[in-house]
Amino acid sequence: MILAGVDEAGRGPLAGPVVAAAVVLTEAQREELIGLGLRDSKKMTPLRREKIFARMLELNVVWRAASASAERIDRLNILRATLWAMRRAVEKLPLGVDGVIVDGNQEIPGLSVYQQAVVGGDDIYPQISAASVVAKVLRDRVMTVYDGIYPGYGFARHKGYGTAAHRRAIAELGTTPIHRRSFSWR
Repeated sequence: MILAGVDEAGRGPLAGPVVAAAVVLTEAQREELIGLGLRDSKKMTPLRREKIFARMLELNVVWRAASASAERIDRLNILRATLWAMRRAVEKLPLGVDGVIVDGNQEIPGLSVYQQAVVGGDDIYPQISAASVVAKVLRDRVMTVYDGIYPGYGFARHKGYGTAAHRRAIAELGTTPIHRRSFSWR
């Protein structure tokens, strides 16, 4: 049975996309990545996430990602935008999967395969941990690019989260097109 792990990064920030990833691991890939320290991306340093992601690429791990923009988040709401991105990531996988295991308490609407939502799944299932790494690495890279496009906000440092520095930048500079208008900045 081929199960894809699905997770996201970026639900809480005030700016930037939410990124979802779907990952399928072979047994050999799973064992090697666990040996390198694969776990929930929030429990890894940025350097460790980048190293795991680079090794995933070298191992030809099957993964796909999709993102929902700030505009889509504002239009749908953060939960629906996240689930939309998750569905797109799963649908983009180049091979058929028998099912998906999703980190969290929500199944993905519109999928025709077996699925199970697992709270804390990124600590239990390596394919969900791998999906969390893919989503976090890709989102962090996008926010670093945005740092150059929108100087003065510190996106490379806080990745769009509502830090005091980010809130001060909003107060001083206003918002950018990547800010989520439906989120409270105060």
